[in-house]
Amino acid sequence: MELRKTRLRWLWGRPARPRGRRLLASAAAVTVLAGAGTFAVAASGGRPSVHREDRVLDMPGARLDTSYFTTGGGRRPAVLLAHGFGGSKDDVRGQAEELARDGYAVLTWSARGFGRSTGKIGLNDPDREVADVRRMVDWLAKRPEVRLDHRGDPRVGVAGASYGGAVSLLAAGYDRRVDAIAPAITYWNLADALFPNGVFKKLWAGLFFTTGSADLSGRQEEPEGESQERGGQGTGEEGPAAPGGQGPPGPAGGGDGGCGRFEKRLCAMYERVAVAGKPDAAARKLLEERSPSAVADRIKVPTLILQGQSDSLFPLGQADAMAKAIKAQGAPVAVDWIAGGHDGGEPETSRVAGRVRAWFDRHLKNDRGVDTGPAFRVTRTGGVDSTNGAVQMRGATGDHYPGLADGPRTVRLRGREQSFANPPGAGPPSVSTVPGVGGLSQAASFGVGLSSDIPGQFARFDSAPLDRPLRITGSPEVTVRVTADADDAVLFAKVYDVGPDGNQVLPAQLVTPVRVRDAREGRTVTLRLPAIDHEVIAGHRLRLVLSSTDLGYASPTEPATYTVALADRGITVPTAPGVHTQPAPLPWWVWGLPLGGAVVALGLLLTGRRRTAAPPPDPERADVPLEITGVSKRYAGSADRYAVRDLSFRVEKGQVLGLLGPNGAGKTTTLRMLMGLIAPDDGEIRVFGQAVRPGAPVLSRVGAFVEGAGFLPHLTGRANLELYWRATGRPAEDAHFEEALEIAGLGSALERAVRTYSQGMRQRLAIAQAMLGLPDLLILDEPTNGLDPPQIREMREVMIRYAADGRTVIVSSHLLAEVEQTCTHLVVMDSGRLVQAGPVVEITGTGGSVLVGHEGELSDAVVDKVAALPGIGSARRTDGGLLVLLDGAAPARLLAELVRLEIPVSSFGPHRRLEDAFLTLIEGGSA
Repeated sequence: MELRKTRLRWLWGRPARPRGRRLLASAAAVTVLAGAGTFAVAASGGRPSVHREDRVLDMPGARLDTSYFTTGGGRRPAVLLAHGFGGSKDDVRGQAEELARDGYAVLTWSARGFGRSTGKIGLNDPDREVADVRRMVDWLAKRPEVRLDHRGDPRVGVAGASYGGAVSLLAAGYDRRVDAIAPAITYWNLADALFPNGVFKKLWAGLFFTTGSADLSGRQEEPEGESQERGGQGTGEEGPAAPGGQGPPGPAGGGDGGCGRFEKRLCAMYERVAVAGKPDAAARKLLEERSPSAVADRIKVPTLILQGQSDSLFPLGQADAMAKAIKAQGAPVAVDWIAGGHDGGEPETSRVAGRVRAWFDRHLKNDRGVDTGPAFRVTRTGGVDSTNGAVQMRGATGDHYPGLADGPRTVRLRGREQSFANPPGAGPPSVSTVPGVGGLSQAASFGVGLSSDIPGQFARFDSAPLDRPLRITGSPEVTVRVTADADDAVLFAKVYDVGPDGNQVLPAQLVTPVRVRDAREGRTVTLRLPAIDHEVIAGHRLRLVLSSTDLGYASPTEPATYTVALADRGITVPTAPGVHTQPAPLPWWVWGLPLGGAVVALGLLLTGRRRTAAPPPDPERADVPLEITGVSKRYAGSADRYAVRDLSFRVEKGQVLGLLGPNGAGKTTTLRMLMGLIAPDDGEIRVFGQAVRPGAPVLSRVGAFVEGAGFLPHLTGRANLELYWRATGRPAEDAHFEEALEIAGLGSALERAVRTYSQGMRQRLAIAQAMLGLPDLLILDEPTNGLDPPQIREMREVMIRYAADGRTVIVSSHLLAEVEQTCTHLVVMDSGRLVQAGPVVEITGTGGSVLVGHEGELSDAVVDKVAALPGIGSARRTDGGLLVLLDGAAPARLLAELVRLEIPVSSFGPHRRLEDAFLTLIEGGSA
């Protein structure tokens, strides 16, 4: 079910377009286009034009607003596209047009109570919403564009997400003419979804019923550029009208008992359960009658099941029950666990839409050559690309659906019997997730989560650190003994992934509720925890938590004490050994660089070019980290346009040099020449007295971090560094791992998978990689890029610590304030030329103001006395001290006057920000 108010429209949908802004134009269109239907054409740059026909279809008790999409001539299969809860036919228009271009006749509609359609919401009532679908199949059977299997039997598939996914299942169960379905992120048994294990899922149910009870108005408005025309027994009036001359239902509470667009039976059921805090038999029966599970033995068509891993409303267990029931009827079934869901995450819209089209091509068009994909697929998050921050995802596949308990492995848990409280009023509650808050579930895979447990309201049991990685694919199970001083105990079970530093992550932010009846006598219960796909890396632990409360569910309001103990000392986790992660595609440079190298080598051979012998080392400059003399580099193909021209400067040991300049100044070209990646056209670059050439041995004394580093996300930080160092072929003892890691300051995070790292931690890991071997010259290009202020401060300390032992750091950055605090020396470039080089204090210290540091607070009277001194323009207090503007007075004279005024001076120096000096130099160089 998708809720408009929380913007959970997904997969087929898109935000509704603004309405009601062109009513006069729409009215004119109605007048001109009156007839059997409105005919629209959508061209798509060389692709087939899509024709859309809008009409209202009469149904018993409602009028449905529909759109029909076709292209070209000839008969073709049809597809019914259903929308999610709170949405309308507009949400699936884009998908409908794509399917039409692929050779399908597509019918979309707004379900009862949504969009411009009238009638009451019946939660896919077989006698109403499902019967509506059957009548639309009748309508398709009469269309000349639709292929027929038999008279009155069109070749038709049904697809939709959430509320629409359920109606696709129900349509297949109630109408044998349906030939294939593709339900997405939907339910199999709505009672189990909203009342799992006898516990009321109050937040999701509340959002759902509140949305349906509200006045989802806007049906009377015309979409931009569209008009409406009735089919069947239309009255010719503008806009739909309810049968019998009744208008659309009014706002919630408008004589409807607060039910809004819901049927009264459903309203009464929800109010009863919400007040009681737990479901009753009648509520379960009402929802089960409207669930696909009620017709499980009738669904016998090819079914593509797409279920979200980020979904606390309809979790993976619903898809599991669906797959098993339909497969038992002998129908082809494929299961795809996507990354997104009702809780947000990546919806994989393009991939999923392509797979649905392939499924229909095979089973509606009878195209036997089309690949419909594996029997089972799960999307796995492989971390974040350290160069661009993009989430990396790969598919894992199996040749059969493994279910939720395949390949079990038992992990021992430790912990004594524990007692904890159910608080009065069930508050404050623990938190697993917040329904409808997108991205929380996906963020959990990176070590970021919202989950929390209230002290005194939970018990926990931990495993020992794992000696090898563990991939959980399915539902873990654990057996516990529960005793309470109340008849019913409601527990919430969850399994955390706990790192060596104690940081715990709740996979997919999911929790299993369970109601234990007759708990006073003590009950042994087996808890089936949420189905997940999650890797626990070596060194991490599993933690079972049993809580008395959870934000998303209703707990008993009477205070009680629960006592729990492990019954068999272990948790069984499924590993699905037949599911294998697909290899990542090879980056272009894996094949491109060798090919490029071969081309270059061939070119050198054919042209007879010979490598110029490197100049001999200069012993007198053997202790100079870097000296650049008269270096120039022209743009490719140009004889007189220079990226760098006549550049000369020298860097000494222990310096932190800032390389500054506006974009296009030549900084990156200079760094590339320094690292031997490109050769200068004129001049030379020497590192520790040796000329720099590609592959020069002296480059082993240079470490570089330029434009980010790529890491294997599933490995720990330490494993990534060790793998990198082994690739250099140098002895392990030369790496100086511990020294580099101490300088980088990563701490225990080294033992965590890189996919859990923040941007700042990945930057520091990249710096640590550049520091391996403790190079005497370290080059850093924008090392603080993407970091927040605390992380920038840490990076500043890293660079200062590294240079403290006599090594040299060259940093290129646009953050002038950081450069001013970090660097000892500067090289300022503009338009490829050197503007100025020297110590920071010399470049910034030529302004006309002085910053006076002092002890204690200065009174207004004292500040006024300083401002009144001869040759002083002004004096004012700042965070750094007393800022004095000189107007003719010499700094030495000012200092003498400050001492005479008995001001406790602790520091005294020129004050001009690097930014001011930099702009002055650049503007002067450009003049």
